[in-house]
Amino acid sequence: MDKKVGIVGVASYVPEKILTNFDLEKMVDTSDQWIRERTGISERRIADDDMPTSYLATKAGKRALEDANIKPEELDLIIVSTVTPDQFFPSTACIVQKHLGAANATAFDISAACSGLIYAMSAAEQYIKTGFYKNALIIAADALSKITDWQDRNTCVLFGDGAGAFVLSEVEEGGILSIQMGSDGTGDKQLTCPACFFTPEDEEKRNGKKHTTWMNGGEIFKYAVKIMPYALEKAMDKAGITAEQIDWFVPHQANLRIISVAARKFDVDMDKFIVTLEKFGNTSASSIPIALDISIKSGKIKKGDKLAMAAFGGGLTWGSAVIVL
Repeated sequence: MDKKVGIVGVASYVPEKILTNFDLEKMVDTSDQWIRERTGISERRIADDDMPTSYLATKAGKRALEDANIKPEELDLIIVSTVTPDQFFPSTACIVQKHLGAANATAFDISAACSGLIYAMSAAEQYIKTGFYKNALIIAADALSKITDWQDRNTCVLFGDGAGAFVLSEVEEGGILSIQMGSDGTGDKQLTCPACFFTPEDEEKRNGKKHTTWMNGGEIFKYAVKIMPYALEKAMDKAGITAEQIDWFVPHQANLRIISVAARKFDVDMDKFIVTLEKFGNTSASSIPIALDISIKSGKIKKGDKLAMAAFGGGLTWGSAVIVL
């Protein structure tokens, strides 16, 4: 259990199609100014109709393996975090395993909404620390556009499609310093998308549309501005470090105002927070690895940097981590 586990490969994938705020002005009663002022989002990526979540996940996973210089057959574990699986079963992870040719890997999905990447990282870390597995690929992938009600201006302006991936293995130094997670099932009605069970309340909220996202925006915002700083603080306390010692904060990319609250809480300049939501919107659990991948490739984040990550999502769930890249 004294093994150190770290991220040895990072990658992401987003569809080519761009949906701007000006495009949304033609679809629903909203405006570019309204969206930018309340969320910080200007555009988002949208998967084609014939592009399932497994496609996004496979693309990101393949790139992460290349970044880690690990062959598919060397993988022991694949975990996919998604709320938009291709099918109820088999798992999206099994489909990704097939496409990658990772014949020796155990594969399964987890569902923790936007916190899923942290949950997957925690699970994979334990497998590697105990020696049960050596190399793990964790992928967060969602095609949220496929469960979006494009007539609901409260939600359709927020979400985009994408995937991000980490390869985790044993490392000699640095790595994961802490992970913290939590859930609050009393908030289960605040952010939902029905599957097999559809209540009259669901029908009323969605005007008869079954499989679409509904969110109580006010309640989720209040939860987020409290839980984001709390989650970061819990992870930093467990790691024994302060906000001043963190090189970069990599938060879930849901809303610029939520990120700004966390920056003020720790008296940290916003320049230390990685923000990519302007171009991608909220891509659920993949937003953290997408932001990290972009920042590494641009040269902003470097090997040896201390990172603090935090996410929150439907459930309600939250997760946070401190790592040395």
